[in-house]
Amino acid sequence: MTDIILKTSRIGVLMGGLSGEREISLRSGAGCLAALQSLGYDAVGIDVDRNVAEKLREEGVKAAFLALHGKFGEDGTIQGLLELMDIPYTGSRVLASALAMNKVRTKQIAVYNGIPTAAFESFNSRDDIGAACKQAVENLRFPVMVKPWEEGSSLGVVKVNDPEHLEKAVRETCRDFSGALAEEFVEGPEITVGLLENKRITMTMPVLQLRPSAEFYDFEAKYSHGMTEFVIPAEIPEETSMQAQELAMEVHSALGCRGFSRVDFIINAEGVPQLTEINTLPGMTETSDFPAQAKAANIGYEELVQRMLRTALLPF
Repeated sequence: MTDIILKTSRIGVLMGGLSGEREISLRSGAGCLAALQSLGYDAVGIDVDRNVAEKLREEGVKAAFLALHGKFGEDGTIQGLLELMDIPYTGSRVLASALAMNKVRTKQIAVYNGIPTAAFESFNSRDDIGAACKQAVENLRFPVMVKPWEEGSSLGVVKVNDPEHLEKAVRETCRDFSGALAEEFVEGPEITVGLLENKRITMTMPVLQLRPSAEFYDFEAKYSHGMTEFVIPAEIPEETSMQAQELAMEVHSALGCRGFSRVDFIINAEGVPQLTEINTLPGMTETSDFPAQAKAANIGYEELVQRMLRTALLPF
C-alpha cells in the first residue's frame, strides 16, 4: 500500500540548502533523485532556499525526500515547515532532528541514559569564555577536540593539544558557529553504525571502520576519493561490534529518531565504543558511509533510497 501511495505522488527531493554542507547535499540529492526516477517515481529536485515553500507548492510536492545536511536541513527547521504544509517527509521529526543536530544535547542525553561518551565541556558566545576555559582545563584531559555545536561533516573541528591553545580555539568556534564543544580526544578505531527502520522494526547494518589518511576523519577525508579506507566488517572484536550496534539502537531510541540514522563511535583503549555523534540525514554521496554499510547488508543504492523514501509514511 505504501508503494502505491508513493508511486502516485509527486516526490520532492530536497537538497542544497543554506548550510556549509550545501555542495555535499547537492551531491547526495542528485544521487537520490536519479535513483527514484530510475525506480519509476515521479520525483523532482528542489534546491532549498528561503522560498522553498513556494517551490514545493509550484511543483505540487506530496511527499519529501530529505537529502539536506547541516543547519536548516537536519536541525528540525525544514521538518517543521513540512509539517505545517502537511507534507510527509523522510527521517526524524522536529524534536529528534533538533536534538541530534546539537552535539551537546546529544551527549547530555547519552550521559543521562548511560551511553558511553568522552568527557566534555560546552561553551556559547554569551559565556565568560576565559573563565569557562579555565574550568574546562581543570576538568578535561588533553588533547581535546573542539567542535561547533551544530555542524556536520566535521566542519570547524580542530584538535587542541595543550591547555594554552584552548581559549583561542573556543573563541574562534563560538564566533563562527555560536557555540562550541570541547571533548577529550579518544585515540582508537573510528566506527559507524547505520540503522534503517521498516514499519516498527529497526535493523542495524554491519559496522563500518574508517581509516582516514588524515589524523582524524575530517571534511576532506569524508568527501575526497582515496582519503579514507572503508573496512567492513570492521576489524574489531565481534563483541565490540555487537556492543556498538546495541548502543546505536539506544542512541536512536533515546533521541526519538525515526526512519534511519547513522551513529558514530571511537573505540577507547578499554575496547568500549564512545559515542561521538548521530546523523539523522546521513550523506548519500558516492563516498558516503551509509550507502557503503547498506551495500554490505546486501542493500543496493536504489533499494536503500526506496526504503528511505518509505519512511515518509511511517507512523509519527
